[in-house]
Amino acid sequence: MTNEETTSTPFPQTRRLVKTDGTKAVSWDGKLHNWEGPALITPEGKKEYYLYGIKYNLEDWKERRSQREGLPWYKDPQFRGTARF
Repeated sequence: MTNEETTSTPFPQTRRLVKTDGTKAVSWDGKLHNWEGPALITPEGKKEYYLYGIKYNLEDWKERRSQREGLPWYKDPQFRGTARF
């Protein structure tokens, strides 16, 4: 067993890259992806938002991001016939 095998994790790691032209990119599992902010920032300052390689505008990205926290839809009382109290 090599040292590389013992220190690897079963999950892909986030990579932050800076290209020679100044473009900053955040990738995960080989795809542009960032829950924290824009996944791609150009030298001109243009920000592009990606989740799992899919491009979103800022409003859609914020909506997707807000859906990742809290109760899953199937446990949320507003989506059930009656509340469980």
